[in-house]
Amino acid sequence: MQIVMIGSGYVGLVSGTCFAEFGHNVVCIDSNAAVIENLQAGIIPIFEPGLDTLVTRNISAGRLRFSTDTASAVAVANAVFIAVGTPSRRGDGHADLTHVYAAAREIAAAAPDDCVIVDKSTVPVGTAREVEAICREVAPHKQLSVASNPEFLREGSAIEDFMRPDRVICGVDDPKAESVLRAIYRPLSLRETPLVFTDRETAEVIKYAANAFLAIKISFINEISDLCEAVGANVQDVAKGIGLDKRIGSKFLHPGPGYGGSCFPKDTLALLQTARSNGVPLKIVTAATEVNNTRKGEMVERVIRLCGGSVAGKKIAVLGVTFKPNTDDMREAPSLMMIPAWQAAGAQISAFDPQGRGHADQYFSQVNWANDPYEAIVGADAAVLLTEWNELRALDLAKVKAQLKSPLFIDLRNVYPPEDMRSAGLQYHSIGRPYRDAGARSLPA
Repeated sequence: MQIVMIGSGYVGLVSGTCFAEFGHNVVCIDSNAAVIENLQAGIIPIFEPGLDTLVTRNISAGRLRFSTDTASAVAVANAVFIAVGTPSRRGDGHADLTHVYAAAREIAAAAPDDCVIVDKSTVPVGTAREVEAICREVAPHKQLSVASNPEFLREGSAIEDFMRPDRVICGVDDPKAESVLRAIYRPLSLRETPLVFTDRETAEVIKYAANAFLAIKISFINEISDLCEAVGANVQDVAKGIGLDKRIGSKFLHPGPGYGGSCFPKDTLALLQTARSNGVPLKIVTAATEVNNTRKGEMVERVIRLCGGSVAGKKIAVLGVTFKPNTDDMREAPSLMMIPAWQAAGAQISAFDPQGRGHADQYFSQVNWANDPYEAIVGADAAVLLTEWNELRALDLAKVKAQLKSPLFIDLRNVYPPEDMRSAGLQYHSIGRPYRDAGARSLPA
């Protein structure tokens, strides 16, 4: 198959590279010439484990190319995927489809008559039909098919998610689109990956509903962690106890400072706007977003309270600033709200993140960046573990205590066993776990 990916950002680059790994011939397009030049030189603009190796291998094999020339690439394509950004629109929260519609116009003008245009970007219900209308307007003489094929990639695990997905969702309204998508994803049939074919509107709802449900699980366990603190229960044992129920599952039941990233905040907001536009109140999703919006502020106040009620003139060491580990993505990261809030309260911030500094510098001012976690905590009045990078999961606790000015360690990801921290002489505070839980029994793994 000859595949063109419009957009060489996170989704486009990962998807295009993985399609090439399947054996298809892929051209990734981007309007930013500098991005394309870097990709042609093997310089990857994002941090995603394993992506650089995959890109290099498929460039060498001649299956993966990068270009700014949309028309030439699209002219010989069997399928063109739209993988451009759909950020929240300022003012109303709807997904901004400006780039999607612009891409549709450009594709329709250049595509061959039998081409299938596929929405890969996360888009609201009805977008595929609008793309189809644009194609008919631009090229009324062509028989172009339009499909919806939402992505379900987790940053930090995107390669594995693409190559071994739980399912592939394909929204189609004609046999040609179904045939092309089946051919594109045929390599996954060897692993018996479910290919779920629906109409286009259903596929569009599936994407938003999936992300909203996961956001709900996160907000739910964060509220339960508050209850656990109030009654002296252990939220990690609660999460394990309910997660072993196959109807619930263990994923996304980890308490923390709230969800962030490029998907959940944007997609829940877009879903709510779509629901309101259609007169359907999504009360549970609304509640989940409200819980998440207040969560970060609550964690800010928690740290201040644990620092004696004031952080004025104190040094806080922040360990991890990206919204999750194994990515350099800062979009909607809890640190974006929390660090400035501590600074406004008078704190001095030192920080360490294995990959986030390059992007974080544009968001923060007067943050002292460290080359390792121990450098960050030297002379700090408190260390706050904000992102659970592997590099932060096995710290030398004796060294941590020796480096800190005050032995206060606040773990907002529940990485460490409380008994280990206290044995090291640290004043340890985590989320949803009672201070007495050093000897608590855990449920069987």
